[in-house]
Parts: sequence; structure tokens; C-alpha cells
Amino acid sequence: MKYSLVAAVVAAFASSVSAADAVKGAAEGFAKGVTGGGNAAPVYPSTTAELISYLGDSSARVIVLTKTFDFTGTEGKVTSAGCSPWGTGSGCQIAINQNGWCDREQPKAPKVSSITYDKAGILGMTVGSNKSLIGQGSKGVIKGKGIRIVSNAKNIIVQNVRFTDINPEYVWGGDAITVDGGDLIWIDHVTTDLIARQHIVLGNGASNRVTISNCEINGATGWSATCDGHHYWGLYLTGSNDLVTLKDNYIHHTSGRSPKVAGNTLVHAVNNYFYANSGHAFEVNPGGKVVAEGNVFQNVVQAMQPNLGGQMFASAAAGTNAQCKQYLGHDCEMNAYGTSGTLTGAAAGILSSFSGKNVASASAASSVKNVVNTAGYGKI
Repeated sequence: MKYSLVAAVVAAFASSVSAADAVKGAAEGFAKGVTGGGNAAPVYPSTTAELISYLGDSSARVIVLTKTFDFTGTEGKVTSAGCSPWGTGSGCQIAINQNGWCDREQPKAPKVSSITYDKAGILGMTVGSNKSLIGQGSKGVIKGKGIRIVSNAKNIIVQNVRFTDINPEYVWGGDAITVDGGDLIWIDHVTTDLIARQHIVLGNGASNRVTISNCEINGATGWSATCDGHHYWGLYLTGSNDLVTLKDNYIHHTSGRSPKVAGNTLVHAVNNYFYANSGHAFEVNPGGKVVAEGNVFQNVVQAMQPNLGGQMFASAAAGTNAQCKQYLGHDCEMNAYGTSGTLTGAAAGILSSFSGKNVASASAASSVKNVVNTAGYGKI
């Protein structure tokens, strides 16, 4: 009898822990249906080595972060040459001469003979298929290293995690989240700040169906390529036939690439709050297709760079927005602007690209400013 009582208590406790340390909600948009680690029993890494192992193995896993995992110094330091393409004054990023980038792309930039940075930040941790990486409360922090989803890994959820302090002084010092060949990926309630280069990058390989939602892309920094405290390398979305839902995100204190879209990528940007951008938000290059609705641009110098060759549907005409209903299931919502440049483009032909796909819902732009209170880690 005593044994049965103890067993029952233990079982009840285990059940409550699993319920608490589980993915919240479900993905909207293109990554709808992603399950990550599913019903796998949660695991709680205690060391950086354990975290790397859990992320990269072949088992379905729910990996719960209960503390800060600090990778700074775990792989040593690197000293190499670099350059200063954007100025040598205070507040400017220095570029690492990675693969001869300074010599090839910036031959006239002032050379820097010796810079020292943390090696762990250069390459993110590999994430295998069928994984959920979630933070517990506001404890899930990864410092000094990002993650990379490659080699056709699929069915992955990253939720309620902060990535921070990845060699922020140095371009080419590392990215927070890299996807380069994958499918069914949901990045939700994630905060990225003090990143060397891209906060989130979808590389040239096909990333297929991705949803980025409720995230805070915080570009406030002491080192930037524009030397003004605003990070330039925000979101780089390129690839082969990629489908990206960008919804309910707070993207602020950037100066460019917020996002950059290229490489035959279709982006549905809906109900995002773009704030305090000293340069441009959208950069839509040839091959890039963007439908932007219900977004707010506040204190954004350019909502988009003009004449880059990509396609944008962001019409301000209600009659034109009604064309969305056939393919998106609803009339497109108007975008809103405050002390900001505006989006242009009425490429209605790209709407048919949504046919038969999972499409996120949209709300009026008037509700979007509350995103500042709901986006990012620790707010779920």
C-alpha cells in the first residue's frame, strides 16, 4: 500500500512536470502541424556538453532549459586579421577576415592586424529532427553560441529561448539561428540580442515551411555596421522555394535586413511591429516575394528599399486588398505608419502562391503595438 501511494505521488509529479515543461500553443501559417519532440519525456541538460548532445542526437526530444548555458570560452579564443569597412570610430563593428572576405569584398577598408574573438560563437550547435527546445519561464538563455538546422532536419520547435552575446563586436562572429536545409520549423517567443551577424538566417538550401512568431529581434547594440547603435544584420530569408510566415514579431533598433528576402522565398509578413529602424526594414531582392499586411512601422526611415527587383504586395487600397481573400482566406489588412516611410507594391500575381497552403490569420494593425508586451522569451 505504501509503495503504491509513493508510486502514485511520483507519477503525478512527473505528469505535472511534463505538462509545465511542454510546448505552448501551436504554429500558425506555413509550419502548421509541426510537433517537434512531441510527447517525448522532457530532458533537462545541466552542462553545455549535454545540451549539444541532446540537440544533435537522432532521438525525438523535448529539451528544457532551466538556466543560462554560457558557451563563452568553451572552445577557446581565436586571433586573426580583420578590417573596418564602416569606420574606425566608437560604435562601429569590425569585420573578421573570414574566408578572405575583407580582401575580396572590402579591399580598400582599413586593415586590422589582430582581433580576438570567441570561437564558440562562429558555428552554432547542430539540431537534429524531431526536437523541441524550450525555456522554462524566463530561465532559458543560451549565451555565446547559436543553433543551426541543416542537412534536411525537420519537425523542430524552438520556443521561449533567448540567444545573446555572440561576438557582437565582430561581423562574421556568428549567427543566432541558422536554417539551411530543413522543413517544418517553428521559432516562437524567442529573443535575440547582441549578435555578431544575422539574428535569424535561412540559407541557400531549401528551408521549406518555417513560421517565425512572437519573437523579439532586438538590434540595440554598442557595435553596428551603421555605427549608430542599430544592428544592420537582422533577418536574412533566402533559399529554394522557402515558405516563411513572419507573424506577431517585435523587430526594433535595426538599420537594415529586417528582413532581407531573396532566393525564391515567399514571405507572409503579418501583424509585426517594426520600431526604431535607422535605415530600411524590407529588402526584397530578385526571387523574393512578400505579402505584407496588418504591420505597423513606427520611426522607420524606410519601410522598404525601392527598386531591388523583388515583388511586394502591400497595397493601401481596400479594393485591391480584397483580392487576398481567394488565396489567403481573408481580405488583407492595411499596414500602418507613424513617422515612417511606407511600403509600396501591388504585385497581386504573387497571391496565387498561397493557394492550398496553410495561411496565418490577420488582425487589424490597430492591435499590433501590444506585440511589445507579448513578443520574446519569458512572455509565454
